[in-house]
Amino acid sequence: MTASSQDQLLPEQFRAWFTARGWSPREHQLALLDVLGRGQSALLIAPTGAGKTLAGFLPSLVELTERGRPKPGTVQAMRQGVHTLYISPLKALAVDIARNLETPVAEMDLPVRIETRTGDTPTHKRQRQKQAPPDILLTTPEQIALLLSDPAASGMFKGLKTIVLDELHALVTSKRGDLLALGLARLRRIAPDVRLVGLSATVAEPDDLRAYLVAQTDPDGRCLSELVTVSGGAAPDITILDTAERVPWAGHSARYALDDIYRLLKAHRVTLLFVNTRSQAESLFQDLWKINEDTLPIALHHGSLDVGQRRKVEAAMASGQLRAVVATSSLDMGIDWGDIDLVINVGAPKGASRLAQRIGRANHRMDEPSRAVLVPANRFEVLECRAALEASTSGGQDTPPLRRGALDVLAQHILGMGCAGPFDADELYAEIRETQTYRHLDRETFTRVLDFVATGGYALKSYDRYAKLKQGPDGQWRITHPRIAQQYRLNVGTIVEAPMLKVRLVRGKEQGRRTPLGRGGRVLGEIEEWFLEQLAPGDTFLFAGEILRFESIIESEAYVSRAKAEKPMVPSYQGGKFPLSTYLADGVRRLLSEPDHWPALPDQVREWLELQRTKSLLPSRSGLLVETFPRAGKHYLVCYPFEGRLAHQTLGMLLTRRLERLGAKPLGFVANDYALAIWGLGDPDLLIRTGRLSLDALFEEDLLGDDLDAWLAESSLLKRTFRYCAVISGLIERRHPGQEKSGRQVTVSSDLIYDVLRQHEPGHILLRATWNDAAEGLLDISRLGELLLRIKGRITHTHLARVSPLAVPVLLEIGREPIYGEAQESILAEAADDLIGEAMA
Repeated sequence: MTASSQDQLLPEQFRAWFTARGWSPREHQLALLDVLGRGQSALLIAPTGAGKTLAGFLPSLVELTERGRPKPGTVQAMRQGVHTLYISPLKALAVDIARNLETPVAEMDLPVRIETRTGDTPTHKRQRQKQAPPDILLTTPEQIALLLSDPAASGMFKGLKTIVLDELHALVTSKRGDLLALGLARLRRIAPDVRLVGLSATVAEPDDLRAYLVAQTDPDGRCLSELVTVSGGAAPDITILDTAERVPWAGHSARYALDDIYRLLKAHRVTLLFVNTRSQAESLFQDLWKINEDTLPIALHHGSLDVGQRRKVEAAMASGQLRAVVATSSLDMGIDWGDIDLVINVGAPKGASRLAQRIGRANHRMDEPSRAVLVPANRFEVLECRAALEASTSGGQDTPPLRRGALDVLAQHILGMGCAGPFDADELYAEIRETQTYRHLDRETFTRVLDFVATGGYALKSYDRYAKLKQGPDGQWRITHPRIAQQYRLNVGTIVEAPMLKVRLVRGKEQGRRTPLGRGGRVLGEIEEWFLEQLAPGDTFLFAGEILRFESIIESEAYVSRAKAEKPMVPSYQGGKFPLSTYLADGVRRLLSEPDHWPALPDQVREWLELQRTKSLLPSRSGLLVETFPRAGKHYLVCYPFEGRLAHQTLGMLLTRRLERLGAKPLGFVANDYALAIWGLGDPDLLIRTGRLSLDALFEEDLLGDDLDAWLAESSLLKRTFRYCAVISGLIERRHPGQEKSGRQVTVSSDLIYDVLRQHEPGHILLRATWNDAAEGLLDISRLGELLLRIKGRITHTHLARVSPLAVPVLLEIGREPIYGEAQESILAEAADDLIGEAMA
């Protein structure tokens, strides 16, 4: 781009600001100015630190400056509405971007008002935003759905010029992305000239995201946005922890590496420690505090903590008051804290793109390498970390492909549009079909979803409570009662978490004295109801970085007091388990099958693999190794697909049914991310040798046919999946004005409806949505199908006299109880020693 064209694109005021900072506008920032100036949408793919966020906002800042500042309270100010919407997958990211954006606005004295709107925004501020909208509103997908369900949405967004979608790859791969796609379609109707900018650093299939950004109006092909890419950037400096400690054979705590982690904290200015679950975050934080002899300022951050506590941590991090933060995915995207000079990922990253995302939090500058240390929690995770490191070196990405839109989300959106005002079904269908996510939606399915929203469907239409929409004489659809809109807004969103209780810190009862329980303490955050209900008064557990004593549950709150305890429990959360990504699964298989890569592994892991090669066989990259052996009066069949826990659990259920029919007398199975073990009274080796069991037939692709249908009909998995779909679709409302249903109430309601529909309307659209969810998510059917196809004709069987070294980790999963703290580590170590002794005999 020539200097003269740059002058035309960027006003003098902005060029002076860049110069004063010692910067010059980057080519991709000017390219976005050009693309949006031509009225086009664009996807920007750029490495961390390349100035993506500034690039996304620069066209808006220039346009708002040229528009000028209207007088507050004037008709012009009220009518202009929102100029730019910024939509982020994380509340913390929206707040952080707002803080960073205020700097250039203040330094150039731009006539721009910036505000955030998330689930944490007070009600009075949300109401004010509708009456006097800011120029730039930073928000989340759920808030977009809420705003669009309001009759005032047209007035608020009719002047909308730009929508910036940050971390787009993370937005589009879930039901939140489906809901957002539908919201974007409505925003295009309200503001036909709006332009969309997608920002991402990690993209496997750019055309998927380019299609997501624009209306799909070509029936013969996909419409794509413009594409702006940025090459270069310093390669990250990633290492796997080199420790003298023994790496565990199983487990997820990485407690063996605590001293090494603490030494790394002391050696760096600011460290961000990522773990994969909130339970791990609580445990690691507490473990670090126990050995924090230097009293380093260390904080904790995850989604269940009170918003006030999270904001304090974010502000302290931004101002340089902390040396380390232990966090979950609540901080793994976009956060720009330049002083972070090290990222530690505790546990396997579960994906090359996730690792790239987290590493990018260190230095956050394009020309400086981000430094990261991977701390595997067990020996298989060493292999996964190595595969992730090699993927990072080669630039590999593994973001999931763009999904097809979910029907329960569609039902929620249709009801939301009814809350906004009367709508014509034909027009709404045409609008929905313009999204890439729902472009293949047929009219019959749409009509069935609309009928479900309106009446509940054939089996439920006689109940008034399910009648939410009605069609008037003019053909327009309207909500049946104003309370429908109120309930919709209380229940909007696609994240169905287990029911939560607030955790309130109070003064506890004094021992030996009958004193009343103190009240009125501060809220620490929320914990899942099912965990708290199994506690007795006096039990201790970790939360918000403290050891707490459970006192009682009063209404929707759990009262706790501070305590001292040697072995407090750690709250476990039903969500938050990442399946091992396909890309890393292949990388792990390659590492195992190619010993030339082993010298890069720690000695103890390399010796483990050498021992496996001596005692048994190594899994091949494209095939499947099946081991059979006797142990303690039972017979075991262990296989190594490396396709993730979800796929392995489904495979275990299906194989167990098939083995039972063959007379193998299976008793149970257990799975981790890497292997699957089935045990029983029958000897599978004998069945194989006598020809009664063929492994090729056992792993036939028809496993996903009748066997799957029969198992699903008997399992509780579909009921649980139906429960989630029922909540998202609005069939069951968890929240009502002034009250909230308990998890037990939601479960009873959804199970009753599920049984009615199965019996009287098996073709109900919500049962179809349930099956789609189970197949794509909870069962990982597509991945399982790819596995069965890959191993066809490539199954290797070996019969052993005893357990193999590679089978030890999965056998350690058998019969594990949720024991917390150091007790779990010692019990696991003792069991491992016994199994290792057998494997090495």
